[in-house]
Amino acid sequence: MKAIEVSHLSKKYIIRHHSKEGYITLRDTIVKNIKGLAKRRIKRNVKEDFFALKDISFSVDKGERIGVIGRNGSGKTTLLKLLSRITDPTDGKIKLKGRVASLLEVGTGFHPELTGRENIFLNGAVLGMKRKEINKKFDEIVAFAGTEKFLDTPVKRYSSGMYVRLAFSVAAHLEPEILLIDEVLAVGDAEFQKKCLGKMDEVSEKEGRTILFVSHNMNAIERLCKKVIVLDNGKLISLSDNIREQINNYLFDKNNLTNNEQWINNGERYNNKDFKPIKMSLTDKKGNVVCNPVSNDEDIWIRIEGELKKLDKSFAIGYALYNERSELLYWTVSTDGSIEEWPELSLGYNIFFSKIPKRLLNEGNYCIELIGGLTFKEWFFRPGANNPTIYLNIKGGLSDSPHWFEKRPGILGINLNWYKK
Repeated sequence: MKAIEVSHLSKKYIIRHHSKEGYITLRDTIVKNIKGLAKRRIKRNVKEDFFALKDISFSVDKGERIGVIGRNGSGKTTLLKLLSRITDPTDGKIKLKGRVASLLEVGTGFHPELTGRENIFLNGAVLGMKRKEINKKFDEIVAFAGTEKFLDTPVKRYSSGMYVRLAFSVAAHLEPEILLIDEVLAVGDAEFQKKCLGKMDEVSEKEGRTILFVSHNMNAIERLCKKVIVLDNGKLISLSDNIREQINNYLFDKNNLTNNEQWINNGERYNNKDFKPIKMSLTDKKGNVVCNPVSNDEDIWIRIEGELKKLDKSFAIGYALYNERSELLYWTVSTDGSIEEWPELSLGYNIFFSKIPKRLLNEGNYCIELIGGLTFKEWFFRPGANNPTIYLNIKGGLSDSPHWFEKRPGILGINLNWYKK
């Protein structure tokens, strides 16, 4: 039985640009022998059609768990908004069999002036549940979310973490047939993310509910989902049960490996009250950006530049390194090591460096993700939460030994010396 059927679905937005070009002179409209130099400036409204989704078709069986992956702007959230009926499609059809619960972004689904208790009953009513049904699930919802002390507090006073914990618990426990989850789980702590994945696994496996899960956390996608949808620039690239191959193609396509040795912040998206990241790069020891592929017989430097807005000794910035299977090999931050060795912080512009020692990594492709925060207080770039990333491709330089010109077995390519007594 099909739970979701999408046929030739498109969503078009109209983008307006103001053009300052196009002048009409008075000479063009008045008699030629009048010497007028004045010009009338015309502002033209230029319209551009932008397709967030274009002609995509797929179906999902009842009880399936489908991951949805793609780069920022690929159409993932637009797809979930269309399936949730938050916005209407421009073209195409959507057929849904069963009640739908969605958790798309912090701030949707709850009324900010109502308390946590009131919002639980409001959401249940929206799903068509009777008060008796909601009461049966009430204690379970509250216990899972861990928000007992704040049940009678308006949710506008909740932290983003509290909000998402309660919102997810409501969505998962009020028995929708179809559950749509966006990247918002990244707001929660690691323990709660693990609980959420376990709960989604349980409601799908035991209760036969259908799940569409949008995430940039490939480990979570691979652990939870049986199939994966790949979107790119609003188009459906694939729907496959070969999740590992699709994730690998998504993470390490040719464009990433040749153009993404450097990330530059062109907007305010990653800005926060403590730190604004400006740039992250693969460099040599002199600070020059290196191009992939990189030989492993030289040290590789990770350079992070940013604006520090307040001085706090607990501030830490760093990176997480993932291999081709999206396995976390390690992560490191600027407060590693002894306090005396920590980089000196200053208000405003700072540059941080860290070295990947030569002949540590094996040949292959690697993803380097920016992480950081106030240690033991707050992560504003939590590992696995759709942070800025750059890519490293290592080819050659593994060893001086004549026996190892090719990739070594294993994850690492570390080159150790041997001695004889």
